[in-house]
Amino acid sequence: MIFLFTDFGREGPYVGQMQAVLARATPDVPVIDMVADLPAFDPKLASYLLPAYCQQAQPGDVVLAVVDPGVGTSRLCVALQADGVWYLGPDNGLLAHIVRRSRSCAAWQIDVPEASSATFHGRDVFAPVATTLAQGQKPMGVSIDPQTLDRAAWPDDLPAIIYQDRYGNLLTGLRVSTVPHLKSLYVSGASLPFVRTFGDVMRGTAFVYENANGLWELAVNGGSAAQVLGLRVGDQIELNS
Repeated sequence: MIFLFTDFGREGPYVGQMQAVLARATPDVPVIDMVADLPAFDPKLASYLLPAYCQQAQPGDVVLAVVDPGVGTSRLCVALQADGVWYLGPDNGLLAHIVRRSRSCAAWQIDVPEASSATFHGRDVFAPVATTLAQGQKPMGVSIDPQTLDRAAWPDDLPAIIYQDRYGNLLTGLRVSTVPHLKSLYVSGASLPFVRTFGDVMRGTAFVYENANGLWELAVNGGSAAQVLGLRVGDQIELNS
């Protein structure tokens, strides 16, 4: 499979143009538009979402990830093989946590064809390479140290809101596996309790729970946590141990 992770949004032409390149070259390979609304222009926040939502990828699959405010500049285009899964994206930290959490990885710099658009490397650079990787070919380009793709100053877990879904639920950059023993989460002047699921609290109550992809998430039973708590993507949160 080829998984798309972008900040392009589904309402415009960008995802469709990438899908057209993929479908023409590899019509038998399923293309899954996994996330099209990653935090816009923010590879740091998106880097915490990427490993959480790539858990379904298996060796040989290709994850095409584009949050690329520096497109067309001197930043590198890279291919990364981590635990058998291929990742394509810009060298801006987006792949940092894939590198950090993998058991084995290797990376290559991808050449940018002269005919490529300066502002749409997702379509003109990454998508064509994704089709070759999906067919079992190795990437063409210079081998690089995958550790250079990490951003050491970024913490392993981020106590901040990194994503808001259509219900107003707020995902944090905190993994349950590494931040498991908390009594509550302090946000917007209140301590939110940790519960198992929505129905464990009364309607309109804000709480924190383990979401289906292993991240701590803020929610309101029957409502929007973003509205009730007055939070948005990028806001910091405080842990209570």
